[in-house]
Amino acid sequence: MSNDVLFEVAERIATITLNRPERRNAFTLGMIDDWVGYLEECRERADIHVVLLTGAGKAFCSGGDIDEMMKQGQARSPQERKDELVGHVHRIPLTLDRMDKPVIAVMNGAATGAGLDLALMCDLRYAARSARFAETYVKMALMPGAGGAYVLPRIVGRARALEMLWTGEFIESEEAERIGLINKALPDDELMPYARAMARRLAEGPVHSIRAIKRAVRAGQYSDLATSLDYGAMNYAVLASGADHIEAVDAFLEKRAPDFKDGGS
Repeated sequence: MSNDVLFEVAERIATITLNRPERRNAFTLGMIDDWVGYLEECRERADIHVVLLTGAGKAFCSGGDIDEMMKQGQARSPQERKDELVGHVHRIPLTLDRMDKPVIAVMNGAATGAGLDLALMCDLRYAARSARFAETYVKMALMPGAGGAYVLPRIVGRARALEMLWTGEFIESEEAERIGLINKALPDDELMPYARAMARRLAEGPVHSIRAIKRAVRAGQYSDLATSLDYGAMNYAVLASGADHIEAVDAFLEKRAPDFKDGGS
């Protein structure tokens, strides 16, 4: 692992930081591989309950490094370019899609192109008021290659997504909040404290319930109502017999805050 992606764990919260501020955290193929490795570690470690993703410096992520992934890539064949995406970049959205734990994008600055697409794969997105967002592929005479054409319309709707993708124009954080692209725009100095407070709240919550909710929401996007109801009933029944539920009921009746222990350290 290089220093271009930083990783730390504290209070059951893992923080992944893209660390090329001089390049606005544009990622290389090596960074993508490190990023995937840390996400896989987050999936596997019982002591990690929540994941934060952020960028160093003034930008969140400007997408793929133009020199390495575009200029140098012009010498590669179409099949080689596809293999580059499938073998590296696509591992991020696919790994996130398998992640039951909450993943929060802490967008400290601009997010463009694949940098925005990969943030959209996260469960929650909080952004600094100074941050701006754009789907800039069209300005490079390209189309989304990291999942943006799939996830963006599901978040902001087809018409708004096409407008963003066809124009490549920036939107400010307040507008991004209004259209649901991000959950909340915050003063720059309040962004990380707010995101960490949310992460701690989730990390200290009933872990099996939180992960089951994420699985149910994800499954419900690809199933009919009857199937979704059946899925919910099965998992509800399992949770109802768990230690966290018993503790939550006891705490409610005793008028105290619950102390959840289930789900590991």
